[in-house]
Amino acid sequence: MTAKGMLLLAAIAAGIIGSAQAATAGAFMPTGGRTTQPVGHYEFCQREPQECRQRTSNRGPAELTRALWSEIIAVNDAVNAAVAPSTDMEMWGREEYWSYPTTVGDCEDYALEKRRRLMALGLEAGDLLITVVRQPNGDGHAVLTVRTSRGDFILDNLEARVLLWTDTDYTYLKRQSDRNSGAWVSINDSRQTVAVGSVR
Repeated sequence: MTAKGMLLLAAIAAGIIGSAQAATAGAFMPTGGRTTQPVGHYEFCQREPQECRQRTSNRGPAELTRALWSEIIAVNDAVNAAVAPSTDMEMWGREEYWSYPTTVGDCEDYALEKRRRLMALGLEAGDLLITVVRQPNGDGHAVLTVRTSRGDFILDNLEARVLLWTDTDYTYLKRQSDRNSGAWVSINDSRQTVAVGSVR
């Protein structure tokens, strides 16, 4: 092969590697600094303080194996099937009351239960982050983000599939810190620009 051909091959390989690295980087939500804790989560922490004092190790996101992926899918399916949707006003006579569901629940209740079940399977609190998003219609919503070595995946009561965060049509606003379950950080979702108003 000529020197020119070898240079061309090297350039193509570098381009492929660069594209793969860019794709991997985009699989993780870019987060910012500390931000306000949703009032419902603050009150939940007052009732369940042990749930909001969890710290994580510095080992990085959970390694996404076939076995872990199966567990994530199974938990998402099980909770979505077991819990019927109901608003906080219908259940509690007030807005923004976060709780573990039994047979009915609001979006954040689904997220809390999925988080609890996945932690029972051995995942760290820092890899299971309740996340506040805005739906395309402007409504606030809560989902569970699972941090893995392959990116940030979303467990949602409005979507049966477990999707990479960039494959959803939500605008991401904030989520629990991966270092302290009682703290929240902003999400720099530059995929689209929207006005940020009152959310869960």
